[in-house]
Amino acid sequence: MSAAPDVSVVVAVYNTMPYLTECLNSLVQQTIGRERLEIVAVDDGSTDDSGRELDRFAALYPDTVKVIHQANSGGPAAPSNRALELATGRYVYFIGSDDYLGEEALERMVKYADKHESDVVVGKMVGTNGRYVHQALFQHGDREVRPDEPGVPFTLANTKLFRREMVEKYKLRFPEHMAVGSDQPFTIEALVRARKISVVASYTCYYAVKRGDASNITYRANHLSRLECTAEMMNFTAGLIEAGPERDAILHRHFLWELAKLVQDDFPGLDRELRVQICAGIARLADAYFTDGIRDAMDVKRRVRISLAGAGAVDELSEAITSEAENGVPFVIEGARAFARYPGFRDPRIGLPDRVFEVLAKDSVGAQLAPGTRLLTSEWEQQGDGLTYVASVRVPVTGVSDGVTLRLAKGAMPKSADKPGARKLKPNHKTPAVVGEQVVEPAEDGAATVLHARVPLDHVTVKRGVRVYLDVAGATYEVPVRGSDLPMPLARRWGPEGDPYRASALVNDKGRVVIDTARMYPPKRDQILRTLGAPVRKLRSLAGRVRSVGVRKLKSAGFKKPTGSKRK
Repeated sequence: MSAAPDVSVVVAVYNTMPYLTECLNSLVQQTIGRERLEIVAVDDGSTDDSGRELDRFAALYPDTVKVIHQANSGGPAAPSNRALELATGRYVYFIGSDDYLGEEALERMVKYADKHESDVVVGKMVGTNGRYVHQALFQHGDREVRPDEPGVPFTLANTKLFRREMVEKYKLRFPEHMAVGSDQPFTIEALVRARKISVVASYTCYYAVKRGDASNITYRANHLSRLECTAEMMNFTAGLIEAGPERDAILHRHFLWELAKLVQDDFPGLDRELRVQICAGIARLADAYFTDGIRDAMDVKRRVRISLAGAGAVDELSEAITSEAENGVPFVIEGARAFARYPGFRDPRIGLPDRVFEVLAKDSVGAQLAPGTRLLTSEWEQQGDGLTYVASVRVPVTGVSDGVTLRLAKGAMPKSADKPGARKLKPNHKTPAVVGEQVVEPAEDGAATVLHARVPLDHVTVKRGVRVYLDVAGATYEVPVRGSDLPMPLARRWGPEGDPYRASALVNDKGRVVIDTARMYPPKRDQILRTLGAPVRKLRSLAGRVRSVGVRKLKSAGFKKPTGSKRK
């Protein structure tokens, strides 16, 4: 290669076969052309066939692929630094050796950087094989961004296009002593130093692969190693950016992501000494950087966990995690305000302010409400031709006299509600009308509220879900009542003797209670229409689409309807 290439792609490699082959193929097949491309791959002492595969590609593409073999260094930082010393392109791009690029990725990013004079270009990334990649940055099209703009702090991997002149001007390199996260200091400084940062969101440039054995380095590191590296990332950021909103925007990511992952569901099962060390490490970082702005920007669950860890409340933190997993979280309603009653709430020994536990407008607490919303009893109450569904439900809130109702709702809950088990409704959402009697009283243990509902049934053929509607901190939550492992009342006949109905309380395949009412002896025409209704509607819809397509084709071919013609 005589002239300097447009872009040098750095590939740090350690035992990534067979993923490495797809990675390298995606590079040599880039539409930018191999004459504008340089691939610098460093084999960091691989013990599988990765080194031989690199040599094979170097033999196939000697003018494009450079390969260096070195003893294992323990992480991607050293091989990445070695490759930087050899790179000659105007831009440098980093790729994980188990990931791959879209074929137009480099051409599009280099073109965008040249046109807009960008020092850093972030190409759209997606995850494969269940690998999570934050998508907020890519939701608003190709554009320029700032380091503190929403979404940017959540894309701190080095998988970006960097102007090499900037990299060398500021002597940007990867800290080789960091076991994980060594790309973050490099990327953070590049973002801060860059004259312009651009996003190419109109094309999927990068495919991040989660290996089948989850052996990516991010998934291997232990708790203390991750804590130590996170502390280094945060201290580095604090030394680079003055205290204020810009620094908070980046450090918020570390509290929300790296540190919060240290106090997830596995925390209570760790050795106590390890738990103490984790909390002590989080406490040091919280004392230094956990500003009110960062605290309030976090969701209530992670806000509480970080605060309990920061207060050294190891046992309360363990209890908070365990109890939430088993029973959800109880809430205290005080007027327009609501508080999550985790262990440590208003505990003078711990001394955390109420604000830590408060449900803020941005919070969504459906996942915490759902496990504690439990059906206690249900039955039919029949009077003459009328039938009433009578149910008592335990709801995990205290301090309410209204704002809690049970209603029967048509239609299925959206799939997005499956994992949390509930959903926060938008302000303009139309909810079913409240019918019948609704009475609330404190539960005997004082830790919840019991809702007693008597809902009269209409003489209609319909399936409706039993749902609790609950107002918390200015928002309404819809919580389907679950009935798994609970006895349901037997099906009941009711209505006029000449036109009786049947009512059934069922538990669907998601464990939710459904009330099914139907005529027992519908007219034959109604039975036929119900049986054939869905297929007939689909056929009518298909026929309409076919007719519409046919008319458009005739018009495009120049055919016109004869004037004066009438349908007979």
